[in-house]
Amino acid sequence: MTPSFLFFLTFFYSFFLRWSLCHPGKPSLYGSLTCQGIGLDGIPEVTASEGFIVNEINKKSIHISCPKENSSSKFLAPYTTFSRIHTKSITCLDISSGGGLGVSSSTDGTMKIWQASNGELRRVLEGHVFDVNCCRFFPSGLVVLSGGMDAQLKIWSAEDASCVVTFKGHKGGILDTAIVDRGRNVVSASRDGTARLWDCGRSACLGVLADCGSSINGVAVGAADNSINLGSPEQMPSEREVGTEAKMLLLAREDKKLQCLGLQSRQPVFLFIGSDAFNCCTFLSGFLLLAGTQDGNIYQLDVRSPRAPVQVIHRSGAPVLSLLSFRDGFIASQGDGSCFIVQQDLDYVTELTGADCDPVYKVATWEKQIYTCCRDGLVRRYQLSDL
Repeated sequence: MTPSFLFFLTFFYSFFLRWSLCHPGKPSLYGSLTCQGIGLDGIPEVTASEGFIVNEINKKSIHISCPKENSSSKFLAPYTTFSRIHTKSITCLDISSGGGLGVSSSTDGTMKIWQASNGELRRVLEGHVFDVNCCRFFPSGLVVLSGGMDAQLKIWSAEDASCVVTFKGHKGGILDTAIVDRGRNVVSASRDGTARLWDCGRSACLGVLADCGSSINGVAVGAADNSINLGSPEQMPSEREVGTEAKMLLLAREDKKLQCLGLQSRQPVFLFIGSDAFNCCTFLSGFLLLAGTQDGNIYQLDVRSPRAPVQVIHRSGAPVLSLLSFRDGFIASQGDGSCFIVQQDLDYVTELTGADCDPVYKVATWEKQIYTCCRDGLVRRYQLSDL
């Protein structure tokens, strides 16, 4: 069986399973694809059942549309796959600002820096006790921030793998982090129900931003539109706070609540109650945001009018594990292995295939490249030029 035919079978499986999930609230659509053979160029010759059209197919993607529903999807195969970075499930990853390096953490107990082009190992970052839950590059691309189940937040040199700063203060594992502007301050979110602001230069906690009484699964920092009232701080902010003004802090909470507050003021902006625990969140603009829940809902909210969502996207009941603003839309991944790009027009979706039914935990991008990490222990790199 040729690689091209195997590739086709992967697309067929994704098409059959997921086509009906793209349009919640509408009747399910079912179709089939038939391979008529393999062309001389190695590309399958594929036809679709009634109601569907195969618009385009190459060695890495297939474009299928349903004219009656005015909808279409492109299914994109990985450009390359890295299988030697970790030996077990990869829970988090990020790509440096220059696109040259990747960092990832795994349930095999390791956190590693690798070459983004080929997955070649560059550094092993050792120092956390137990699992590392989250890792990301600072804007410089030379420094890494990580948070672990040991309740410690650490800063590392990507050049020599040394741990230059360790923050202590949380009483539970750190689940997510955010970097404020260029990185003189960072934010952490923990199982202990608190979000904290840290001074990297002095290795000190500048304050508890929120104490929720419930685990905080995800955190995001974003610049606020001028029309949003962030309130005023009750006390004069520390001179060590840099870049916190006019910023919003978004907290995805285990108790089904999505909380937004002024990063500098610490004053509440809104509190939204969802259908289940919130796992992740991100800002799309100075007033639009996304948040994903354990039962598969993706809420889009307008901070200026947050009582009712702008829209709720529900493709399956699988947990929404990551959300990332991308171009004029976003990338989402779920616990059923689905990972997809949604543009402003919801009738156009790009499916990133390959994970089958293994959860895709995190997504990172650099220019036209998208990287995902998965329970199957693989890092997949997708090339959008293949579209």
